[in-house]
Amino acid sequence: MNNNNWLNKLERRFGKIAIPNLMTILIFGMAIVAVIDIFTNPNYETNLSSLIAFDKDAILHGQIWRVVTFIFIPPGYSILTVAFTLYFYWIIGTALEAQWGSFRFNVYYFAGMIGSIICGLITGYATSYFLNLSLFLAYATLFPNHKVYLFFILPIKLKWLALVDLLYLTYLFVFSPWSQRIAILVSLLNFLVFFIPELWYMIKMFFTRMRNKSKKKQMSGDQPSWKNHWWDDNDNDPFHKN
Repeated sequence: MNNNNWLNKLERRFGKIAIPNLMTILIFGMAIVAVIDIFTNPNYETNLSSLIAFDKDAILHGQIWRVVTFIFIPPGYSILTVAFTLYFYWIIGTALEAQWGSFRFNVYYFAGMIGSIICGLITGYATSYFLNLSLFLAYATLFPNHKVYLFFILPIKLKWLALVDLLYLTYLFVFSPWSQRIAILVSLLNFLVFFIPELWYMIKMFFTRMRNKSKKKQMSGDQPSWKNHWWDDNDNDPFHKN
């Protein structure tokens, strides 16, 4: 990630305290909560998730653990849904850590987490759902042409799934209460901070190509650290080779 000098300075100073395999730890925690939820309270009226979810009133009355434990809420209640989603999160998180290194992945995740906590203490609403979506957007930005198989059958490139996610977030932002709108915006701040140079470059290149398609092959200079652009058809994903 070029142009992120502040990250370089932080990594030189605090890189040794980074938590390696952070996504594996998070997935393991969510899996444990999911298993306990499913096998101890099938009706989901009062389960472990309800005891660790973010609750501003409960936090102010002494249940301090909720400030952190909400990140271990599993994504759903169905065994298949939880298993598939956690596996997908694990692929995304470990690939980002391999690409960035443990320290930068820690910064990305914990920045989003801290933003969600602050948002929750102000508005009363905090969730890790939008934070995990920001991980997917980061992965799709780095590897836009990597293919996944929708419903295990239909191949689709990540850039199109990312656009669907952005449309979904836009829909939620328009029709949700302000507490959820703020949570959505906060969850995207870490993505914007990390990718502003690349996004700006991508926008400039897009409009340049629109103006002069005949010069497509000549526009290869001054590229950011990732060279697999959204409009290209080649797949340079170093973690997933077909």
